[in-house]
Amino acid sequence: MINRFFIDKISANFAYTFTEDQRKAIEKIVDFLFSKDDDHIFVLKGYAGTGKSSLIGSLVKTMNDFDQKTVLLAPTGRAAKVFAGYAGQQASTIHKKIYRQQRVTDAGSRFKLSENLHKHTLFIVDEASMISNESGEFSIFGSGRLLDDLVDYVYSGVGCRLLFLGDTAQLPPVMQENSPALDLPTLQSYGLSVTECMLTEIVRQEKVSGILFNATMLRNALRDEAVDDFPKLRLNSFHDVKKIGGGELIEEISEAYRRDGIEETIVISRSNKRVNVFNNGIRNAVLYREEELSNGDLLMIVKNNYFWTENFEETDFLANGEFVEVVRIRNTEQMYGFRFCNVLLRHRDYGIEFEAKINMDVLHTEVPGLTREQNDALYAAVLEDYADIVHKRDRLKKIKENPYFNALQVKYGYAVTGHKAQGGEWKNVFLDVGYIDRSYMNSSFYRWLYTAITRSSQTLYLVNFPNDLIALAK
Repeated sequence: MINRFFIDKISANFAYTFTEDQRKAIEKIVDFLFSKDDDHIFVLKGYAGTGKSSLIGSLVKTMNDFDQKTVLLAPTGRAAKVFAGYAGQQASTIHKKIYRQQRVTDAGSRFKLSENLHKHTLFIVDEASMISNESGEFSIFGSGRLLDDLVDYVYSGVGCRLLFLGDTAQLPPVMQENSPALDLPTLQSYGLSVTECMLTEIVRQEKVSGILFNATMLRNALRDEAVDDFPKLRLNSFHDVKKIGGGELIEEISEAYRRDGIEETIVISRSNKRVNVFNNGIRNAVLYREEELSNGDLLMIVKNNYFWTENFEETDFLANGEFVEVVRIRNTEQMYGFRFCNVLLRHRDYGIEFEAKINMDVLHTEVPGLTREQNDALYAAVLEDYADIVHKRDRLKKIKENPYFNALQVKYGYAVTGHKAQGGEWKNVFLDVGYIDRSYMNSSFYRWLYTAITRSSQTLYLVNFPNDLIALAK
């Protein structure tokens, strides 16, 4: 009886009529919410365009109406911002919520798992396909395994549960074959009972979208394992997918910037090398910026940084993939064989301004950040400054406090790779696949293409797209 009442309230808060898929999903979610089994987790998977976002928005509103507690989380700051927008409630990053900084040690910052003081709270995590369970760059956080720590944190709270939202067609975490947070056996290995539900039906209001038509075609090919040949993207009759040549690119990007703003426009390409070409081209031919760095430049952080956030309330670190804007350039300097620039930056997701030092040599490399050789050279040069300090422990402490060693590693942020774009959403996406032949055709390419296409909420521009990837007009 109470279940039916709650479903009716969710329906009343939903802007449309439920599809059959959505109705079944809500019924299962409500059963999960009123289940007596606290060691229970729910996974809602959904293709792009199936109304997953609006469905969860109505669930969150209904729970708030009845004073039922929810916490909204996402893997990145940008994804949290998108999540908050459609759920109508503040969302934060997983790292901000579940970790707290310990005393800085010789080895640098360490973060330990916080105590979950919430009671009878539903933790809803969006973009769960991005959650890794390999340590890598996040080894200083808790156990180094984010999924393990998230599950431990949530289920240590009285009556707390997890609801994961995700799309298995998107790219898995870097260097992983699948997304562990959406994988049934992985979740069951925590001793939890798992309920999962899949949304596959495109909602009526999205059926005229070429972006979602083509995303669904790619998703179905992945489902059917039909990924050995070129996907054929459909253009005709759709207003939101356009094929453009290189000669039109500058004009189209300029128009997108004028119409919607730089923050609502992105170029997505497949390699760091091509991303550099696009970034330099946009700065020169669209923004007319001749200096290496200018006020107003959009930058993307390419390596986690824990040094410049000491006075931040919003976050304990600047994360790989987050965007900052140059507010003011203070001065440039050379030190330790590298070039640095002191700048005032504004964080695009949190809106906060902060002073920082950036390593200018990273801007143009064709790898994600400093190369291993560059990093070793910087470390050795900084170490020489402290050669007079007798104890190794004290020398290491000085290095960890050195602002040059801790300078932000950034790239221009007008064009990004598919992995860096994941979790974000822009009105205008300019998509470049570069050179492609049949040998590239596999599930990884299809996932990359699906992820890139679904970053666009308004218009998708296919830049110099090979004819092999375009369906003939009917």
